[in-house]
Amino acid sequence: MISNEGMLVVVSGPAGVGKGTLCRALFAAWPGLEYSVSVTTRNPRPGETEGKEYYFRTREEFMEMIKNNEFLEWAEFCGNYYGTPRFHVESVLARKKTILLEIDIQGAKQVKAKYPDGVFIFIVPPSLATLSQRLRSRGTEPEDVIERRLATALKELENIYDYDYVVENDEVDVAVEKLKSIIIAEKCRVKRKSFSFKGEIK
Repeated sequence: MISNEGMLVVVSGPAGVGKGTLCRALFAAWPGLEYSVSVTTRNPRPGETEGKEYYFRTREEFMEMIKNNEFLEWAEFCGNYYGTPRFHVESVLARKKTILLEIDIQGAKQVKAKYPDGVFIFIVPPSLATLSQRLRSRGTEPEDVIERRLATALKELENIYDYDYVVENDEVDVAVEKLKSIIIAEKCRVKRKSFSFKGEIK
């Protein structure tokens, strides 16, 4: 008999590369995939539900969770704290499910230090010109911020060799199929399964 184990999948890459778009499409195409719910200190927005979009905690509670080593990774952004809670990830893995984390490169490094057996996928743009166009097409940031993001992205691309796989986000449908193929292949790896054939041959 073959027993499948739970699996942690981390998707990251430079800002503007389309991580969120790919992950949303992947979840839509793969209902059994579980989403990693983060903890945040920011206030809930209209329509957001505790335990669905986020786990909402006070700053004091978040600091206590850091002290107790309850995060796989955490960071401060725009005055609020965000983190990936161990309890949520470990509960999904205990149910032998696959959980996906969409996080930045620094967060991925923190997670890899704690879960080296996870599957780490790096998303890259077809070119820096394409990335520049995508960032500018958002129309949400001034030119100086975009220039800093592009400079940061160029440096972040140097982290590619810390990952197991690279997926180019040129066409969303094609990139999502590649993500699905990676997850399926990883589920078939011998190291992720336990075997017991006793009593099966008669």
